[in-house]
Amino acid sequence: MQQDAIERLFSHLASLNPEPETELHYQSPFQLLVAVMLSAQSTDAGVNKATKELFRTAPTARRMTELGEDGIKPYISSLGLYNSKARHLYHASCILAEQHDGEVPRDRKALEALPGVGRKTANVLLNILFGEPTIAVDTHIFRVGNRTGLAPGKTPLEVERRLMQVVPKAYLLHAHHWLILHGRYTCIARKPRCPECPVQEECEWAEKTSLLR
Repeated sequence: MQQDAIERLFSHLASLNPEPETELHYQSPFQLLVAVMLSAQSTDAGVNKATKELFRTAPTARRMTELGEDGIKPYISSLGLYNSKARHLYHASCILAEQHDGEVPRDRKALEALPGVGRKTANVLLNILFGEPTIAVDTHIFRVGNRTGLAPGKTPLEVERRLMQVVPKAYLLHAHHWLILHGRYTCIARKPRCPECPVQEECEWAEKTSLLR
């Protein structure tokens, strides 16, 4: 995709949603960390439903450690991989309580040292909590990047690096949210909504032509 087309693409997305936000519910940095950790292979709606009661009982890292791994499980049993998520959440909470005074660290290395926190989760936290221009490539951004021609890549890391190169600086802070929301509601995996897509003219996906007829 040509740079002028990329500029128009983000201009369209920005005009529709100037201040995009995550759809995960949270009231503190720790709660956002928990929600993002639980979101793997789960919908944001499902995570929000699970964390509503979890956060009432254990709103902080120290309270989460008191709840314990087995105590966490009933709250998140509706989510996929809940056994491993409970284990990671408990141990991550212990590290936060013991080494970071219960606070979420701003340092990428410290974030990725937490059980259950990889590059994608760290990118989300650095972007939302600390305003860093990072892009967390999930399944939606990976699909949009490849399908549209915006940032082709065979792996999430390739797509991330390409996006960091081509996204105009003025749009970099919110690019993560715009692309996720676009992939979640418009450029969906099956039967993408090309006729109502605000960036259809910039999109280079060959199959969109048949869907626009």
